Amino acid sequence: MSLSVDVFVVGADGERQVQDVPDGCSDSAGFENWRTRVWGSQVVRSLGAGFFPVLADTDLQVDPEQVPAFLRECLLLRENLEKIVAGIEPVRTTTDYRDAISARLANVEDAARRGLAMGGGVLIW
Repeated sequence: MSLSVDVFVVGADGERQVQDVPDGCSDSAGFENWRTRVWGSQVVRSLGAGFFPVLADTDLQVDPEQVPAFLRECLLLRENLEKIVAGIEPVRTTTDYRDAISARLANVEDAARRGLAMGGGVLIW
């Protein structure tokens, strides 16, 4: 199984409405084991991340008003990719692993920017 990242808006009925992934975008947020292996890892926690580590226990819902803070946390992870990769036992070469994490983080960042633009939130599940 894989983790997906989606944008949602809250409808007039108060219900969360997950938006379709636009053409040319990816909803891949990593493999299911990345909940603990990457996003919820000790090294990510040690950076002061608060959103991503939630994935170790449950799905992550970033409400619309939290998206700016979530984007700042994405930037924190991006700026510390080398440290993250060094703190996780890679299943491939270090370069391949860094590139894979970077690509999935780019998908998350893209979804967060789309959510911000439409007044929506982000769901990683």
